[in-house]
Amino acid sequence: MHLFDLKSIAFSVLNYPVSYVELIGTLFGLISVYYASRANILTWPTGIINELFLFILFFQVQLYADMFLQVYFFIVTIYGWYNWRMNKVEKKVSFTSFRGRMMLIAAMIMGTIAFGYLFRNIHTLLPAYFATAASYPFADSFIMVSSILATILLARKKIENWVLWIIGDVVCVVLYFKKQVYFLSLEYLVFLGLASYGLYHWNQKLKHG
Repeated sequence: MHLFDLKSIAFSVLNYPVSYVELIGTLFGLISVYYASRANILTWPTGIINELFLFILFFQVQLYADMFLQVYFFIVTIYGWYNWRMNKVEKKVSFTSFRGRMMLIAAMIMGTIAFGYLFRNIHTLLPAYFATAASYPFADSFIMVSSILATILLARKKIENWVLWIIGDVVCVVLYFKKQVYFLSLEYLVFLGLASYGLYHWNQKLKHG
């Protein structure tokens, strides 16, 4: 067994074995979200480590939408890191327009349905790569789509990103618990608190310029 195998155990909590891949992915996820809530640029490099380890974890628990989401996260992380570094004048926190919010809602609904059907059938479309059927493909796809949109908003410092993270985190807590990835489920409960703090903190930044 090696570091990236879910059977490679770091420690156990209440008889639940925590693998190295889950532990590392979880810790760096917490660090990344904390920095994001503070509008700190370190959210991006710490996010890269989180994405690598969760990509591996989600493949092993058949949450394929979440797995592909990490690839997207990596691309947007590079964009966000570059975007935040290259702004000579710090980009201010702002709201999305009403039209933009309606487009976000439409994209979430259509994206969840489209990707849900795709991942529900991915084991028949690509049996050489996905021998096992996807678990909870529509809930998993909802997480993927809402996270994609939230990351775009985060990179642009739009305050609505935290609303999407809060909704997505609630779904994650339930889904990962049902998949018996308990440590990750607990992490997303913490993420829920951090996202709520992020929404509050960014609102305060907006009020005080």
